Amino acid sequence: MRVKSIIVSVLVAAIGCSLVMGLSAGQKDKPKEKAQVQEKAQVFIPPQVKTIIQEGLAAKQGRQDIPVSVFYSLYLPTRDAGNFHNVFFMKIKNSGLGFAPPTPTPPPAPKKGPQEAVPQEAAELVANFNVFLQFDKIEEGAEPKIAREVYVPATIQAPATGFDPEKEDIYSLGYPMPFGRYLVAIAITSLDLQKVGVAYTEIDLPDPAKFTKELDTTTVFFIKQMDQMEGVEQRTFLHKDFFTYANFKVVPNAEKVFNPGENLDIFFYVFGAQPNEQQQYQVEVNFEVKKGEEFAIRWSTQSYPNPLISQPLPLKQTVKIKDEKGERTEQRDLPAGKYTLAITITDKVSGNKGVKTVDFEMK
Repeated sequence: MRVKSIIVSVLVAAIGCSLVMGLSAGQKDKPKEKAQVQEKAQVFIPPQVKTIIQEGLAAKQGRQDIPVSVFYSLYLPTRDAGNFHNVFFMKIKNSGLGFAPPTPTPPPAPKKGPQEAVPQEAAELVANFNVFLQFDKIEEGAEPKIAREVYVPATIQAPATGFDPEKEDIYSLGYPMPFGRYLVAIAITSLDLQKVGVAYTEIDLPDPAKFTKELDTTTVFFIKQMDQMEGVEQRTFLHKDFFTYANFKVVPNAEKVFNPGENLDIFFYVFGAQPNEQQQYQVEVNFEVKKGEEFAIRWSTQSYPNPLISQPLPLKQTVKIKDEKGERTEQRDLPAGKYTLAITITDKVSGNKGVKTVDFEMK
């Protein structure tokens, strides 16, 4: 856990201050945000794919030539005050993506005399396909209107050994959008556009400027692993098993299921925290685990100098034991079952508070 803590400290130092400054500036620059939302949408989705998307839009049930579903999404702030980084997690069935051995490289010219052909099996399989995103802005009293179209060419490799065409693997796709409510359609298609799978999901991105009397957060999620990359991705990519944020590669625990010995490595950003006269933040957070109405774990209050919060929480209970040896306490793994993490946030500068809960499961 020490390596991860160092990496997260670097992340907070690198982008935390710029996120705070950017969001604060964005709260004062409302006309610019409005203009950004009203930009004329560029067209990136072929007409035949768009027709298929529109057919399932009302019922949010898309064609499944390529089996695909969106099972989880999260959003995080960016340096650009007008946007949030939205990440969508999909399950796509291997058989729909057309995995095949890569096109072989032509062999060198044979030498003179008889040659024996040596068959070679491909170590990896490759799938090339298209991904299209359509963001429809949802506003009260009006029909959803297309706000953005995105095209993402995708190439995915998989080991040939043990490849299971019936397996559903997890993929992620991240894209920035301004605050607002959107109906998002994600279409996966073959290169010739003959096979199409469409999934729909809704996102609701809050206006940071409205949090003047209360606190709120971005999506609260758990991290399995975080690694620093050499640089920031300059365009949108489809990733398998991880997503990227700034110059970090992040593997989330999207299923929110934990094994004994693991931590709740939590990550989120606090809206509404205010700096003091020295432009410093004082954010306090209480973390508690409950099973039903009973408390299972209570940690000491944590203080943070930044609204970008990352905290490993050990899933250990302090248990009192009384036997012939006397009375003592012991640290034990949290038993199997379903639990709720309660998060109480206090801004010591403004006095504002906020509460979040996240369900998780212990195996």
